[in-house]
Amino acid sequence: MPAHADPTTSYAATRTEHARPTSVQMSWLRRGLDQPGGKLPLFDEYGQKIHERTIRSCITQGWAETWFDNPIKPDWLVCKLTDAGRRFAE
Repeated sequence: MPAHADPTTSYAATRTEHARPTSVQMSWLRRGLDQPGGKLPLFDEYGQKIHERTIRSCITQGWAETWFDNPIKPDWLVCKLTDAGRRFAE
């Protein structure tokens, strides 16, 4: 481990600090700004399902978090903005 690295800092926190959302991720994150609780949409503005890779990447980066399980559609990731995601989206 480099001498300057803090062993208490998580890998995800380090990545979030330096990473920037792609244009697709940013578009998705911004759509949560006007929603109650920062809920992120399951579908884009054209009615197409948001790609799972986009959602999972945003969760990994700390910009989104899962909110609750959907009992009707358990494969859907219902997410909301985190404080870090809100900062980027604003």
